[in-house]
Amino acid sequence: MSPEDVPDGRNSTGAPTPRRQLHGRAKGKALRPAQSRRLADILPRIQIDLERLEAGPAALFPTAPKRMVLEIGFGGGEHLAAMAKSEPESGFLGVEPFLNGIAKLLGQVEAENLENLRLLRGDGREVLARLPDFSLDAVYLLYPDPWPKRRQRKRRIIDPVFVADLARVIRPGGEFRFASDIDDYVGWTLARVLPNRDFRWLAREATDWRVPWAGWHRTRYEAKAIRDGRVPSYLRFLKRDA
Repeated sequence: MSPEDVPDGRNSTGAPTPRRQLHGRAKGKALRPAQSRRLADILPRIQIDLERLEAGPAALFPTAPKRMVLEIGFGGGEHLAAMAKSEPESGFLGVEPFLNGIAKLLGQVEAENLENLRLLRGDGREVLARLPDFSLDAVYLLYPDPWPKRRQRKRRIIDPVFVADLARVIRPGGEFRFASDIDDYVGWTLARVLPNRDFRWLAREATDWRVPWAGWHRTRYEAKAIRDGRVPSYLRFLKRDA
């Protein structure tokens, strides 16, 4: 399946959704032989089976995980791998359209023997559409492409439909966590999540969104953003009880 052309799924109402186009790079520089080997040998073993996902994400693992977590657009996978390593009893799903990012994370999967990870090269919205209600404990969206130009903003993944799907799949008491170094995208996200009554923003003072949450694992991208003078924001939204 090409990451630019994702099959039809279902939205939060159960209705069919149109075929989606993913924007941005699908592949970067040529892969090294070891990376190509991992893609051929490791990825098929831990790839997310979308048909099985409909029975619940726990069905993708040999034993039922303690918690289920999804990271959408994991980049090079540093944050996702660190979470998987720190919580071996939990299950982690990762979705990323960029082939080189998948290849990079597979190196960590092999080196750390991370058996509690399942990956998909594609669109995180497709995974959300397939998940049953209340099947995740947390969803992470960290440093998504901001598409800063006005004509590009329709490409941003955060929109009311995406937020409604998050509200459907996250269990009461679970969280949606978002991070960005682009102020405009932080405001954009607040403007689209806060109207949804299923979520409550946990911030009470500025330090609550200027300081990373406990257990945060800094990525190379974030380190570069800070070196360049950009200030990250970290948003936590609690899924309310029904």
